[in-house]
Amino acid sequence: MDAAVQEAKLLRQVNALIVAHLRDQNLTQAATAVAAATMTPRADASVPNHLLRLVAKLAAVGSQGLAVEQEEAARGGGAPAAAGLARPLGTNAVDFSVQNVRGPSKTFPKHETRHISDHKNVARCAKFSPDGKYFATGSGDTSIKFFEVSKIKQTMLGDSKESSGRPVVRTFYDHVQPINDLDFHPISPILISGAKDNTIKFFDFSKTAARKAFRVIQDTHNVRSVCFHPCGDYILAGTDHPVAHLYDVNTFTCFLSANPQDSSAAINQVRYSGTGSMYVTASKDGSLRIWDGVSAECVRPIIGAHGSVEATSAIFTKDERYILSSGKDSCIKLWEVGTGRLVKQYPGAVNTQFRCQAVFNETEEFVLSTDEQNNEVVVWDALTSERVARLPSGHTGAPRWLEHSPVEPVFVTCGNDRSVRFWK
Repeated sequence: MDAAVQEAKLLRQVNALIVAHLRDQNLTQAATAVAAATMTPRADASVPNHLLRLVAKLAAVGSQGLAVEQEEAARGGGAPAAAGLARPLGTNAVDFSVQNVRGPSKTFPKHETRHISDHKNVARCAKFSPDGKYFATGSGDTSIKFFEVSKIKQTMLGDSKESSGRPVVRTFYDHVQPINDLDFHPISPILISGAKDNTIKFFDFSKTAARKAFRVIQDTHNVRSVCFHPCGDYILAGTDHPVAHLYDVNTFTCFLSANPQDSSAAINQVRYSGTGSMYVTASKDGSLRIWDGVSAECVRPIIGAHGSVEATSAIFTKDERYILSSGKDSCIKLWEVGTGRLVKQYPGAVNTQFRCQAVFNETEEFVLSTDEQNNEVVVWDALTSERVARLPSGHTGAPRWLEHSPVEPVFVTCGNDRSVRFWK
């Protein structure tokens, strides 16, 4: 199975190099066609002249090719990547394979926080755009609030509390039941939402007057989690159905895994890896499952990852070698993708009642989550697993969700008190 994963990952890396090379040669139409045909994310095809350098290296060293470059990268940035799970080219990721980390843990930077808005019911989820310029929150009141980060920062520079509502660019109203999850298109100004009304809705936030969805996918189940493929042409939906639903954005055709027996419980969260070569599901039966991003076959089940209670979140590290998960057993865990082995645990945050998630900061140096019992944000050093901060959340009820910006040291919390708080 590891050999198959290795081959698939290598093929995706080669496809990304081909697309990048075509764009470097101003063959935009050809690059777009190849990217669409191979489901290659545009972000992966952004390393200029990489293919030419590899070909030159191949000519110089004979048959070693990619292996030489990966070996050199490993010598410069830590231990070699595990067989079958080579680090994606161009990724500057934390190397979690280092064992017995010595020395003091890093100090988490001091953050200022500000209450920026309120929903009319529980604020259930939040999501940043890939460029970090925007984020949105979803609520039990069926609304979605859309925020601009630069405006929030301007508000926090001033002393006027009267301007606290200005960061809300607009509010979308088109669901009839609570919002469960949100995601941004990787390139286009599109926000999607999944809700208990069995729908996935598309909102165009480039149109200032738009308040309603311009497209709707009607699912058969409560849509608990949504995630765009990095190329933007596909959406994964985790629902009350035990198998993730894969939708073609252009045709709304739904695809299911050919091995539905691989799953047995509703899915709390589904997330793609950075290249789209894999995705992970976190289920209500406490299991995690890693799936091939093309064949939709389960390549690594981690049964009982959180015992018999719900696994509530799961995300890949940047190098796609590890998965960070959390559950209602009050445990946050780091798993090795290639073996399913538990690598690290981050103890000290109580979450037994509400769906929550654990996330990395933008550099993956820290892990952040919420503590519903003590109403806190808890932070760990990602490498040493040491808890380095417990921050009063400022919420008057239990925080329900924490989402970190992918590009800078800011994050958002929201919760049972209906409020949204911004941290920088």
